[in-house]
Amino acid sequence: MENERLKKQLEFCREIDKEKFIGRQTYKSDAQTKENDAEHAWHMAVMTVLLSEYANEKIDVLKTVTMLLIHDIVEIDAGDTYAYDEEGKKTQREREVKAADRIFGILPDDQRDNFRNLWEEFEKGETPEAKFAHTMDNFQPAMLNDLTEGKSWVEKGVHLSQILERNKNTAAGSKEIWDYAYKNIFEKNVEAGKIKKDN
Repeated sequence: MENERLKKQLEFCREIDKEKFIGRQTYKSDAQTKENDAEHAWHMAVMTVLLSEYANEKIDVLKTVTMLLIHDIVEIDAGDTYAYDEEGKKTQREREVKAADRIFGILPDDQRDNFRNLWEEFEKGETPEAKFAHTMDNFQPAMLNDLTEGKSWVEKGVHLSQILERNKNTAAGSKEIWDYAYKNIFEKNVEAGKIKKDN
């Protein structure tokens, strides 16, 4: 008799390969090509293993890594909503919930519920793990933007006020990483004219 549980798990594994085709707005370090969702997730997962010591509160590293690896899977259906796309943000939640129901619904019930709950935990951003995951989700693209001399910020005409709004909860996961980012990435790029000052 065929193993139905394994069949569902493998179907999910095949489905999430589509995440590799979801493009993001952030340039990779070559400043020529943009990363995809899977590359973004991998990078944050490794960064979490390395940087978890800077979390404001003790975190379950595996839980946080799992959260980061699955949090953008919904974009297979919903698409990537750019951080500063105000129009796209209006329908983002609705699109992503529908996608979460379908994609996590491929899994056996226990794993479906586990992943769906982890995804919601990330979205709410209230637990120590979710707070640190959001810190990574904001810090990783900022680090790449800095590495590419602010290429994406310049192209989109991003203002410091937009970055500060986007990062209003970054310090909740790690004050030390936020302080580093503000001084060594954001202030530096404002001075260099890569991020627009607000009058």
